[in-house]
Amino acid sequence: MTAAEAAPTTVADHQPRSVLRNGAVMAAGSIVSRATGFLRSAVVVAALGTGLRADGYNVANTVPNILYILLIGGALNAVFVPELVRAAKNHADGGAAYTDRLLTVCLVGLLALTGLAVLVAPWIVSVYAPDYDGAQAEMTVALARYCLPQILFYGLFTLLGQVLNARGRFGAMMWTPVLNNVVIIAVFGIYLGIAAGSGGTLTPAQAQWLGWGTTAGIVLQTLALVPALGAAEFRWRPRFDWRGSGLTRPLRAAGWLVALVLTNQIAYWVVTRLSTTIGQRAEDMELAGGAGYTAYSYAYQLWVVPHGIVTVSLVTALMPRMSRAAADDDLPGLRRDVSYALRTSAAAVVPAVALLFALAPWVMGTVYGYGHTDDADIAVMAGMTMAFAPGLIAYSGQYVLSRAFYAMGDTRTPFVLNLVIAALNAGLSVAAYLLLPVRWAVTGMAGAYTVALFAGFAATGYVLHRRLGRGSGASPLRSSALWAQLRLVVAAVPAGLLGYLAARACAGSGDYAAVGAGSAVLLLTVALLARPLRLREVGAVIAAGRGRLRRT
Repeated sequence: MTAAEAAPTTVADHQPRSVLRNGAVMAAGSIVSRATGFLRSAVVVAALGTGLRADGYNVANTVPNILYILLIGGALNAVFVPELVRAAKNHADGGAAYTDRLLTVCLVGLLALTGLAVLVAPWIVSVYAPDYDGAQAEMTVALARYCLPQILFYGLFTLLGQVLNARGRFGAMMWTPVLNNVVIIAVFGIYLGIAAGSGGTLTPAQAQWLGWGTTAGIVLQTLALVPALGAAEFRWRPRFDWRGSGLTRPLRAAGWLVALVLTNQIAYWVVTRLSTTIGQRAEDMELAGGAGYTAYSYAYQLWVVPHGIVTVSLVTALMPRMSRAAADDDLPGLRRDVSYALRTSAAAVVPAVALLFALAPWVMGTVYGYGHTDDADIAVMAGMTMAFAPGLIAYSGQYVLSRAFYAMGDTRTPFVLNLVIAALNAGLSVAAYLLLPVRWAVTGMAGAYTVALFAGFAATGYVLHRRLGRGSGASPLRSSALWAQLRLVVAAVPAGLLGYLAARACAGSGDYAAVGAGSAVLLLTVALLARPLRLREVGAVIAAGRGRLRRT
């Protein structure tokens, strides 16, 4: 993508302000959702700690999401909006009947998947945590059965949210998760108040309270979309006349996405199985700090936040436009959108990487340093966050590039390219398990994921350039998005170093003071370097902020 292709030509053609406005609405919702999500995580850690009891809950609560994404969720996220955009363009009724049929077939699949998962819950738990036995296994299976109905509501939430996105209604899907977080905070807050002193495994009554309470949050999150659907004048009518209705195309595309997610989940299963084993060993060896799956999970949750706030919001707002460009065979327009998304998201993601890497101990202390969590737990999670941090650049970029393929209706190519990430992640994680000491093995697995992400990002960028760059004569090395990201990295290195020194100087005043001082110095350094390094997107953010302050 050349510099000329990288920037939108006119507001009429590409409506960048509209994209940024919609992205800002979603980003605001995502920020509030993530903030309450961290409060939720802090309450959960305070109630359960990071040992085996917490591992049991987190495995049980993660399994529904894994199964949903594995078998249907990834397909819904990537296929739904492009298909609805095509249907609205090509069908006389604006795609209404097609939407009803697609919703119906997906709902039937979700019901079947949920019922089967509840039935085979013991086997599912044994796959992800094979070393659990006795009371630990019973507790995890019970929690899983209470949490597995979440599969149905995860699916409904995604389906209805994508219908809203295709109709240009982006806010509700980002704001309603706040309700889920509030419910879980209340559930664990009550548990913390009446039962936090209990050790070992959860009692049956406690497991029911935590399991059903967690599921109730997802139910409320889904039902909260109904008013937005009414405002968008959407009325769903179940339709079972599937034959000859054009559903073969999205189902075939979904098949490749299921295969893609399956390869990801195989790699994730390797990490989960190895990390739960490491956690058990660390417990048996009485090592300081929980060095198993829970620490990995919480570090990952913190690491992925900037991506969820910035990249997902931006690309979600762009996806209908990218799909229309692909449907019209407008490759220059699609190239501009991809480059715009890469450069704009990197302007926030790269400084966030520097912050997570440089300030990890203090950031983890502010988020998770409560209740059963001690300094050793924080040190372990901080190390994992630092190992994850650089990979966020590749993770965010990979997300943008894969959505370009999905906009073109191509799900096979991302599957093939994703094999690079999954294979490297699994293979390097096994190497970390075999070669590193128990204290550092799971940290090594986080680093393995970073290496795998960069390899996949490079491969995907090369293939997409060949697909979109035909006839343009542009070299990948001339990509404005690539050079913008490299300049951001150049700015982030000294910014991170100065931020670390500022945080360390203020560490005696507590984690919050250290994070505040370090973040201020880091961001100020990036801002000062924006002009000499030609960081246009950072400059645009600064200019917008100044304009808002003047108006205020």
